[in-house]
Amino acid sequence: MSSRFLSPKEVTQTPLRLCVFLCAFAWTILFVTACADRKPVATVAAAQSITRPPGVLRVCADPNNLPFSNERLEGFENKIAELLAQDLGERVEYTWWAQRRGFFRNTLKAGMCDVVIGVPSGFEMALTTRPYYRSTYVFLSRKDRHVEVKSFDDPELRKLRIGVQIIGDDQSNAPPAHALTRRNIVDNVKGFTLYGDYSQHNPPARIVDAVAKGDIDLAIVWGPLAGYFAKQSRVPLEVVPVSPQIDQPFLPFVFDISMGVRRGDQELRDQLDQFLEKRRPEIERILQDYKVPRVDEKEVAARV
Repeated sequence: MSSRFLSPKEVTQTPLRLCVFLCAFAWTILFVTACADRKPVATVAAAQSITRPPGVLRVCADPNNLPFSNERLEGFENKIAELLAQDLGERVEYTWWAQRRGFFRNTLKAGMCDVVIGVPSGFEMALTTRPYYRSTYVFLSRKDRHVEVKSFDDPELRKLRIGVQIIGDDQSNAPPAHALTRRNIVDNVKGFTLYGDYSQHNPPARIVDAVAKGDIDLAIVWGPLAGYFAKQSRVPLEVVPVSPQIDQPFLPFVFDISMGVRRGDQELRDQLDQFLEKRRPEIERILQDYKVPRVDEKEVAARV
């Protein structure tokens, strides 16, 4: 196993992972411009000019972002990368870069690495595989508080101390904040920046800590983050998928996640699709071990 660092850990730019969920579904131009470096998309010819070294699976990943990845290889994306490398008969080499603005431009598009293990399906800055999981935002609370909220339309939301995550220096709102604002639920809502302190472990987890400590009654959080840290918490936490799964007119809370390669690298994308099909049971077990909430496609359609 080998790796190399390309950027300082103290990065103070717009967090990518949550933003790209919005970019991928064209929710608003604000998040498109905030998340992506608006450089021309690489041509197919340019993508093909980058030669992957033989015997090496070069993965682009964040070194401090559990449950997804870290430099100790403790994330579920690290585990899936290892499984993929075994399947290809290769060894894993990481290019570490904080998943914020510039991540794709400085890693995948620059040819420093070849695969991102988790991207929104159809993301415009990469060629994506078939989805390998679908997850949702969740309501997160302490079990001993007996919070029974399951829907954004529950009147109890007006009485609770609610935490949501905010994006960027301009305090841009993530989907839960927009859903609450549309219902005039504002005064009892507290924002937690996705930045956090990158010198600490897993900065986005601070909103989960606030629930465990009792600083807030309820957090509305991306499911993989909530599920993993709820499992780690000494205080039992309740994880409940949000409803509705698509807030009208079009604010999705459920997203398909794929792997991504450089645009034009059709051969590698096809190899990854074959891997995802062949190793589906093992991937499902990894996601289950990390308590990633998963949503069935038919369930989404039934609730819209």
